[in-house]
Amino acid sequence: MSIVMTGGGTGGHLAIIKAVKEQLKGETLIYIGSTTGQDRQWFEDDKDFAHTYFFETRGVVNQRGLGKFKSLWMMLWAMVQARKLLKKHQAKVVFSVGGFSAAATAFAAKSAGVPLVIHEQNAALGSLNKLLRPYAAAFISSYLDESPIKAYPIKEVFFENARIRKRVKTIIFLGGSQGAKAINTLALEIAPELKKRGIRIIHQAGEKNIDEVRQAYEEAGIEAEVFGFTTKLADSMKEADLAVARAGASTLWELSATALPTLFIPYPYAASDHQYYNALFLVEKDLAWIMREEEIDTSKVLSLLDEDLENKSRGLMEAVEKDGSRQIATLLRDYAKI
Repeated sequence: MSIVMTGGGTGGHLAIIKAVKEQLKGETLIYIGSTTGQDRQWFEDDKDFAHTYFFETRGVVNQRGLGKFKSLWMMLWAMVQARKLLKKHQAKVVFSVGGFSAAATAFAAKSAGVPLVIHEQNAALGSLNKLLRPYAAAFISSYLDESPIKAYPIKEVFFENARIRKRVKTIIFLGGSQGAKAINTLALEIAPELKKRGIRIIHQAGEKNIDEVRQAYEEAGIEAEVFGFTTKLADSMKEADLAVARAGASTLWELSATALPTLFIPYPYAASDHQYYNALFLVEKDLAWIMREEEIDTSKVLSLLDEDLENKSRGLMEAVEKDGSRQIATLLRDYAKI
């Protein structure tokens, strides 16, 4: 008997799988994903999984004409194969985090009568999760009052690093490992004022932009810690007193768990504008700020340096629940015992 985990394509989805499976030691775990996206990179050689499978599938929503028909055909074939794997490994429950990687196995679970537990990372539901929500044995979302589990699956280190901020000594700009041009531009524009105030700069510029951004700081005579990808992001967040960041779900909740007040600048082309709604969830609780890319105003950004950070920092510390990964793992174990 086994617990099957599926879904991904992007790091935001896959981080959920990683966080939850680390709480399922001793269980027989199977991963089913896609050859498209980052699934293989994350889990092909992961020893926590007894078996891993990757089907040739791709997104359907973003395809047109014959491309959409081909994508549907690929998913249908993968669903048939996934159903065989569920039977072979005597799957007791399927845990899906959504994304095109999850479609085949999620539909296979429903057709085979295997309980389907879904985790939705974003405030705006993904297309697949929205479709399958009525048929899920459990639908988990930190944004929904009716969710059986409200805590987001976050590594414990972010909670351990939490502290109350009072004034800005260090600012961190987070554009993700791929970088964000708008955030890079903003950082360089306000850097001279930050230098005048003696504020240290930490800047995740993106792998492709490191040299360009680092050179710009050097030419301006400004010291800044510039990087692209890092495995020590938790440490960088801990050092900062104010963040400027995209609003992908994992980043948003990691910043929140660290009690780090943040100005969110959502990626404008995210599906269903989900980054905006992720950030809005915190803004409406007066726990963060938000600016659209086209609304970026350097004077308003600089005014945040004089804001009362303590209230937001303390509010985040009180608002974010711990043990999301453990709670989800417990739920999956309960289904596996049925």
